Amino acid sequence: MDRVATLTLNPSIDSACEAEAVSATRKIRTHGERYDPGGGGLNVARVLHRFGVPVEAIYLSGGPTGALLDELLDEAGLPRRAIPIADHTRMSLAVYERSTGHEYRFVPEGPLVAEEEWRALLGACFASPAEWVVASGSLPRGVPDNFFSRLAAPLVAQDRKLVLDTSGAALKAALEAGGIHIAKPSVGEFEAFVGRPLKTHAEVAEAARPLVDAGKAQMLAVTMGEDGAVLVHPGGVLTHPGIKAVAHSTTGAGDSFVGGLVHGLIAGESLEDAFLRAIAAGTAAVLHPGTELCRTQDVERLLGELKAR
Repeated sequence: MDRVATLTLNPSIDSACEAEAVSATRKIRTHGERYDPGGGGLNVARVLHRFGVPVEAIYLSGGPTGALLDELLDEAGLPRRAIPIADHTRMSLAVYERSTGHEYRFVPEGPLVAEEEWRALLGACFASPAEWVVASGSLPRGVPDNFFSRLAAPLVAQDRKLVLDTSGAALKAALEAGGIHIAKPSVGEFEAFVGRPLKTHAEVAEAARPLVDAGKAQMLAVTMGEDGAVLVHPGGVLTHPGIKAVAHSTTGAGDSFVGGLVHGLIAGESLEDAFLRAIAAGTAAVLHPGTELCRTQDVERLLGELKAR
């Protein structure tokens, strides 16, 4: 099985808890606190590790919170390579309100990263022996918008595959430069890129097709929340309307989708089956509150149901 390296420039310690009700000014008692390694690439690494894929997490880490992040990854048994930074790793908070079923998410902007720090991360990625590189998440302050385009060209020269899940100016710069094996924006992120609303699967596919035809991305997958996903590839389009489920938390759903898709492709599944695995993994992530991501038993159950239809 191919090896995977995940790249996380703005990781976090994701804390999650539950409260009966969330209101202003009053002290809110919480229960069921948990702390997980977070940030796009680390979430994907956690998913792949659960499914037995050889994976190494490469990420920026700094301050006392960075040390805690390192410890959480070690507890999870996840192979890792931390690039030290002077600033502190961020901490996020998700609160599930029992009385309404709503989730409140508080996400800091993250550290200020120096040029020598993000260049060290690039060097670690290029030195990795992994055949696949999954770069996922936002860019912290100090990292240039063209970071992922700087990453793509050398990986293509090394005959390695880049999977990219980011947004905003970083997504725009990367898609303009090309060299991406799989790009995976959410529909909101893709709408911001194309500059117009995309309400249907057909509209998403129509907007994605020119990028695939031009070779900017070999495949472009767009996740649409409860409306499923669209995957455009050179041979056609795959769509799925989504699995109707009560969402307790959307944390990590997109990352679980990426993990499921990469796992399926590395395991030798057809593109159609890997796409179904991604749908199952993304749905499994929302079944439980907090930051746990998808559970393997939920993914396999949902995947079996999808294949039986």
